[in-house]
Amino acid sequence: MNQYKILVVEDDKDIQELMVEFLKAKDYIVDAVSDGVEAIQKFKESKYDLIIMDIMMPNLDGYTACKMIRSTSNIPIIFLTALTEETDEMKGFELGCDDYITKPFSFNVFVKRVEAILRRGLKPTNCSVLEFENLTLDLNTYTVNVNGNSIELTLKEFNILKELIEKYPQVVTRENLLDSIWGYDFYGDTRIVDAHIKNIRKKIELPYIKTVKGIGYTLEKID
Repeated sequence: MNQYKILVVEDDKDIQELMVEFLKAKDYIVDAVSDGVEAIQKFKESKYDLIIMDIMMPNLDGYTACKMIRSTSNIPIIFLTALTEETDEMKGFELGCDDYITKPFSFNVFVKRVEAILRRGLKPTNCSVLEFENLTLDLNTYTVNVNGNSIELTLKEFNILKELIEKYPQVVTRENLLDSIWGYDFYGDTRIVDAHIKNIRKKIELPYIKTVKGIGYTLEKID
């Protein structure tokens, strides 16, 4: 079995050491750095399966580092931060993070959420391409095309769109999306789904995703 490689970005040395210890105890390969500049450098030098990143850091904050990474990669990113305001959390998801954990936190739960992120890839399928109207998803390369133009989506955004296409014309509830995409009971609320849907709509620039008030989302063809 291949070992997952994780980059931990945390300026608090005590927390950084504990995270590294817990992750290595689960047989992950772990690199650790203390700020966003070092994180970007490590990201460019090595191939990681997951980045766990603080937000408030010297030299380059986590939001900016996440934005820079997202410009070239869909690697899963977990924010682990002392910022507990809803606006901070929503900003994290709008920038493309896959999870947002606030301090203080349980290390046992932290490890479980890491496991959930890593094991949630695309489910095996007999069809390597999904299509809906002018939208095409390649399940081998995780790429999305709109009218022939390539669109960059995070892995979570890709999987949400995949789920909506596969279930069309059904309505997919927010709770079902949390369960199938995140793979665990999210310790927050379903607004994490809404933030990702907002990002998808902005990126594909087509009114395919319809909100079903109080329930969830479905796809709708353009007349």
